[in-house]
Amino acid sequence: MNITFEELRNVKHSLPTGSVSRIASELNMSEQTVRNYFGARDFDAGRVVPIHLEPGPNGGIVHLEDDRIFNLAQKIIQEKQNHS
Repeated sequence: MNITFEELRNVKHSLPTGSVSRIASELNMSEQTVRNYFGARDFDAGRVVPIHLEPGPNGGIVHLEDDRIFNLAQKIIQEKQNHS
């Protein structure tokens, strides 16, 4: 899956409080790994996630090899919108 880095950050910023913890719990990974997926760079506290960043407009193009975090984030955002 390919999206811009800006789009990936917008998804992260659209998540309600506590979503990083929920995603980590549901996918059995550390919270820092989820943060790294959305652009954090603290690799000592979490594993490197399978993404590749290519230079370009809007922060570049991000190739997400594993879209489970992205898909769960989208689901959480949709739940938030349905309850608003």
